[in-house]
Amino acid sequence: MDITEVRIKLVENAAERLLAFCSVTIGAAFVVRDLKIIGGPNGPFVAMPSRKLCAHCHGCGYKNTFKASYCNQCGTKLVEGQPPRDGDGRIRLYADIAHPINAACRDMIQKRVVSEYEAELVRARVPGYVSRYEGIGDEEHRPPRR
Repeated sequence: MDITEVRIKLVENAAERLLAFCSVTIGAAFVVRDLKIIGGPNGPFVAMPSRKLCAHCHGCGYKNTFKASYCNQCGTKLVEGQPPRDGDGRIRLYADIAHPINAACRDMIQKRVVSEYEAELVRARVPGYVSRYEGIGDEEHRPPRR
């Protein structure tokens, strides 16, 4: 696997653990967006793109997050269901959209992204700095964010 490009978008107020978002282009043919660079106890690490897991309202069928008390569509009080758990018994509130299959691939992505993140921090200190994150691929064909 050949990572042909990594683009970083630094988070302006990095006082929290989220330091940046990034995209990874593989083989100049496939892009994975919305990876997160998180500040951890051993330095920055890469979190894969994920989505919140949902449950359906028993009244109208609308999808709501597991922590919701009331349906966002009809206002019905939601029945507290059991969210799925991982292999260690911890509640899973998010599911990966894309992720490496093995540790070697995760390591390769981690090293490359963290290296590019550190280089982006240096570039950000230069006057007139503009993030290269925007404008990846055909942005005009990307659906608007809600």
